[in-house]
Amino acid sequence: MTNHPVKEMMRLMATKIRAIADVISDEEIDALLFEILNADRIYTMGAGRSGLVAKAFAMRLMHLGMQAFVVGETVTPAMRPGDVVVVFSGSGETKTVADISETAKEIGGKVCLITANRESRIGRIADFIVIIESQRDRVSNESAEFEIRQMMGEHKSFAPLGTIFETTAMVFADAIISRLMELTQCDIEDLRCRHANIE
Repeated sequence: MTNHPVKEMMRLMATKIRAIADVISDEEIDALLFEILNADRIYTMGAGRSGLVAKAFAMRLMHLGMQAFVVGETVTPAMRPGDVVVVFSGSGETKTVADISETAKEIGGKVCLITANRESRIGRIADFIVIIESQRDRVSNESAEFEIRQMMGEHKSFAPLGTIFETTAMVFADAIISRLMELTQCDIEDLRCRHANIE
């Protein structure tokens, strides 16, 4: 009996995420953690699926007791110097996100970019960058190679997934939250008391 193709795809994604985790810079991670811990307020943003990752990240920062907001929401306050915006953008080129990043810089805020493209419009103005690699590893198995190309968005017919950047970014963001919990000595009860109770 063969494994279900969905489970095989999940394992392939997990393997790719593990490989990406192995090459993320420790220095870039530490710089991001430092900026978050020392920011007056933290804003998050992204477009499309990256925007959903940004919203989830802001929610978890709020659960940690930090002042966190999602750019574009109706209750998001004006940005000030001393604030940080964490941007999730695989390409680093999305026009609306790049425009807002430039505005944040003009205001005096810091821009932290989570991306697969350092040499991008946002990358060129970002104060701090964490690179989530998007390059494929060499794979000897041709069927596995095809599936990886599909996940990386190299075949436009594979619309539901498109890219593994957002999936990796989500895992990375949750790992950042776990590390922040350790650094701030925040326990699960602290998170529970800030969790939504009117849903």
